[in-house]
Amino acid sequence: MNDKYYELTMTFKEEEFVDFIADFVANIGGDGLEFGDDHIIIRSENDLTYIQEAVNSLVGTLGGTIEIAYKMEEKENQDWVNSYQNSVQPIEVGTFYIYPSWNEAKEGKINIKIDPTLAFGSGHHGTTFACLEAIEAHVQKGQRVLDVGCGSGILGLAARKLGAKVDLCDTDPISVDSCEQNFALNGEEYEELWEGSANRAKGEYDVVIANIIVDVLKFIVHELTEATRKEGILILSGILDKKESQVTEVYANLTLIERKQKDEWVTLVYKKN
Repeated sequence: MNDKYYELTMTFKEEEFVDFIADFVANIGGDGLEFGDDHIIIRSENDLTYIQEAVNSLVGTLGGTIEIAYKMEEKENQDWVNSYQNSVQPIEVGTFYIYPSWNEAKEGKINIKIDPTLAFGSGHHGTTFACLEAIEAHVQKGQRVLDVGCGSGILGLAARKLGAKVDLCDTDPISVDSCEQNFALNGEEYEELWEGSANRAKGEYDVVIANIIVDVLKFIVHELTEATRKEGILILSGILDKKESQVTEVYANLTLIERKQKDEWVTLVYKKN
């Protein structure tokens, strides 16, 4: 263990971008990551400058619409990695049990093993939690499921463990790699996994899942709708309650059959007419 470690704090002007950037950072690196309503904290024994540069590059590709204040500090090492691992507790969402590899699986549950560098992407965040509830309610064995913006792959893994045939995609190549690793960690197989979005999907799906920020949900509305078969289900998440109307407006041609809210985050379940 080194005597020092690095801590990078990113503070956001708009809190809706916290989970989006946290997911991106989780797949880049850092040994531990925490986030609150308006900030993310990354810790590592290695220099974290590359993470700041990668986030700046991502923001640049999005037109610089995300305002972030950075603070880099070097601190005394007090074995914070073990402290962090002890703080990451398994979580139950319906019949799903999501746990890190340093814990044991739970008998009688659908176990999903995720080694998070942070709580995001492991079921603790409101958007992931509600998506898992919706997947349990609407995904059936043998169905064809597409997870758009798959991140850690946890949602696709949940659908696969329910017996679905799963395709996954993400525009971030690091997320694609992370998803592949987590499927291997769970001994599960997907049908297709690609870098890109739903416009590269082949055919239609019984269930399409998109846990992404509102701006992207609005931008790819036609891709998601076209990928969903007639009478199929579309699960949308990553929606702050104050921006919910922006989503319902662009998806008005679908039938809203369920609305879930956890904290300030909303998940909408649609049926394609």
